[in-house]
Amino acid sequence: MIWFFLCVGLLVAGYFIYGKFIERIFGPKPELATPAITMVDGVDYVPMSDKKVYLVQLLNIAGVGPIFGPILGALYGPVAMLWIVFGCIFAGAVHDYFSGMLSVRAKGASVPTVVGEHLGTTAKHFMNLFAVVLLMLVGVVFVLSPAGLLANLTSTSLVYWIAAIFAYYILATIVPIDKIIGRFYPIFGALLVFMSVGLIVGLIVSGKGFYNTGMDFSNLHPTELPLWPLLFITIACGAVSGFHATQSPLMARCMQNEKSGRFIFYGAMIGEGIIALIWCTLGLSFYDSTEALNATLASGGPAAVVHEVSTSLLGTIGGILAILGVVILPITSGDTAFRSARLIIADFLKLTQKPMAKRLLIAIPMFILGFIISKAEFEVIWRYFGWANQTTAVVMLWTAAAYLIKEGKLHWVCTLPAMFMTAVVITYLANAPIGFGLAMNVSTVIGLVGTVLVTLAFLYKFRSSQLSEAKES
Repeated sequence: MIWFFLCVGLLVAGYFIYGKFIERIFGPKPELATPAITMVDGVDYVPMSDKKVYLVQLLNIAGVGPIFGPILGALYGPVAMLWIVFGCIFAGAVHDYFSGMLSVRAKGASVPTVVGEHLGTTAKHFMNLFAVVLLMLVGVVFVLSPAGLLANLTSTSLVYWIAAIFAYYILATIVPIDKIIGRFYPIFGALLVFMSVGLIVGLIVSGKGFYNTGMDFSNLHPTELPLWPLLFITIACGAVSGFHATQSPLMARCMQNEKSGRFIFYGAMIGEGIIALIWCTLGLSFYDSTEALNATLASGGPAAVVHEVSTSLLGTIGGILAILGVVILPITSGDTAFRSARLIIADFLKLTQKPMAKRLLIAIPMFILGFIISKAEFEVIWRYFGWANQTTAVVMLWTAAAYLIKEGKLHWVCTLPAMFMTAVVITYLANAPIGFGLAMNVSTVIGLVGTVLVTLAFLYKFRSSQLSEAKES
């Protein structure tokens, strides 16, 4: 457990040290009125307090990703915790901060508009399509996963829970953001805290430690799946996640002061990293070996691990409350995923969203498509979601790097994580069955060469633009 608390300490230190460094590079301006003040519409642009915005942001971004992903990542051993810590501090939280703050500066614009402003029209059109596809996949994943948990908990039909959650999503997507999301999510946050703290306390009391291998940072996966690049796709939301770039604009429309950005965007990602550490630690500690963890996963997936761990450590009642906390996370991300998709489509169509009829015009077809997608196998949807999620993060990190170059600021804080994640997604696509199925050594070479080419093209484009502007001035 000492290793767990050390990792948590590193995340907290990252918020105060590296988070402050990132904030200084961006340069928030408290004197500038935010979109929440200048564009109030009572639907999406609604001023809210910093604490409320932080809790909503945390619940928006913390779906099943920081639970299911770290449980699956625990199969690789303690090395998974290193990725959560360093990925979160140097990539994920940086990604979330810039996606939020660039949206604030762009009047609360959605991610495709922000990407288009800094990477060009082609990138904007790509992100319009890609972001909606990602959000649809997220919404469906975040219907199926909580529905499965609730079906196991209540012995009620899975179809019933899928229909019930979809019905809630429709309501939450079209009503003003302060009516459901702003009002009830802080309460859900309390349940989330109970779940997180309660399970760690239960683990400490149980006296369980890491696998018998101790602090072995080699690849311990029982089926010998490669660490590179699969770990960095498997553990996404707890380290770096493009889905967050689609969520940050929601709170960029509710935040009242730019100085709150580090607390809300960087801080919420650190909070999610702690949740991911908790579940990775539970996966590493509750079972005697990676083989034992893998056996439970094979019998019922990550949901079976959540159920077994929660009820064993906290008893029947405490376990039910903990499971409900896990259920709330995807539901509170799924509804905002569909809400973000509605806003992106509305921005593209230039369709005002103040009248209810205009919101329904987009929401109804979107949910019909989501229901159709939900009929596919969960494992297939999850694999596509994982790759699409990290690819979105790559685009957002390059966007933030472009902004910093244009502003003459230290762009490497975004360029380096963008390069790393570019190598991850290209290698994964080249190797994975959902991609080209090439050998890993070939795929890695393709990933590295592709990353070098992308980086050189990026630097050439923006350095050339800087030189042209300098000559004109």
